[in-house]
Amino acid sequence: MNPPVTAALLLAAGRGTRFGADRPKQYLPLLGRPVLRHAAEALLAEGLVTLLQPVCPAGEEAEISAMLAGLPHLPPVVGGATRQDSVRNGLEALGPHAPQVVLVHDSARPVVPAGTIPRLLAALQTHPGAIPAQPVADTLKRGAGGMITETVPRAGLFRAQTPQAFRYDALLAAHRAMTEEGTDDASILEAQGLAVALVDGSETNIKITFPEDLDRVEAMLMSRLVPRVGTGFDVHRTEVGRKMILCGIDVPCDFGLEGHSDADVGIHALCDAIYGALAEGDIGTWFPPSQMTWKDADSAQFLVHAADRVAARGGVLANVDVTLMCERPRIGPHRDAMEQRLAALLGVPRGRVSVKATTTERLGFTGRGEGIACQAAATVLLPFA
Repeated sequence: MNPPVTAALLLAAGRGTRFGADRPKQYLPLLGRPVLRHAAEALLAEGLVTLLQPVCPAGEEAEISAMLAGLPHLPPVVGGATRQDSVRNGLEALGPHAPQVVLVHDSARPVVPAGTIPRLLAALQTHPGAIPAQPVADTLKRGAGGMITETVPRAGLFRAQTPQAFRYDALLAAHRAMTEEGTDDASILEAQGLAVALVDGSETNIKITFPEDLDRVEAMLMSRLVPRVGTGFDVHRTEVGRKMILCGIDVPCDFGLEGHSDADVGIHALCDAIYGALAEGDIGTWFPPSQMTWKDADSAQFLVHAADRVAARGGVLANVDVTLMCERPRIGPHRDAMEQRLAALLGVPRGRVSVKATTTERLGFTGRGEGIACQAAATVLLPFA
């Protein structure tokens, strides 16, 4: 029987390579969510890790907590001057929780392949530490001054990955006894004469160091998603004396729309399209018009919720398309502002949002100016289930 895992250190303290508006790589967006969030969810995915202990730079505790919202984690611990100091700070903070096993994971590794953690735990039954590793496949050269000085035999060489797993007491004691800087936590146990096992790693356990690494991981994760399409339709009567709010924009008009909330027919139809793609009901399911909480509410919050539901399902919003049907007001002059506003609320690039308008050639209730209708479609990419 595998020993229970009660904690995993999630290291975000190391600054390392920065790119993307000078943001630490572990904070950059990956399919709409921070790399660190993906790493945390990957640790928890198989149900063997029950508690996360994030370690981060001073002053970034609130940001880390927000990234981990809804996941089982302790308050972030401030890291030290070196990676080794950061790990030791995290281990000391775990003391009151008496973990039997601890994983140490680099938050710049957003993918923990299935089976990695079970293999590590199995190895801990007979060893105080274990790491996932991949055999070195490339020919290794030592060089100086732009010239090869030696070909290094690669037999018996491995590339170390994380998470690395340890019996908690053994790792903490090794850290406390270590006087030199180790290259990773396995090396700290090695320095104390303790055996560390190797288990099979994976080529998909990619550490994001350079911009192309982020692109590679995103492409890999996208290949695991399947498209889901949802449609939405909504109608609101016109009403004199109310603001005309369409697709999140206050449109100058001598009338508005009747409704329990701000009656934004564009956002309402779009929410239904997204909820439909998720098979999670409609806008009335989440925000019932019978509840006074939503009286005259800004519909922007409904759309943000719909986008959050996509993220919560591990999905990506591929595109949305909105068609407003009315004789008045004219939509064309406000189309750009509408697309920008919807993209901002959804947290997607502007190029994934389309807003169009049409008339009904003065036919029907829209042609008579009695109301405005909207049709919307959304494509969501979700993990296959």
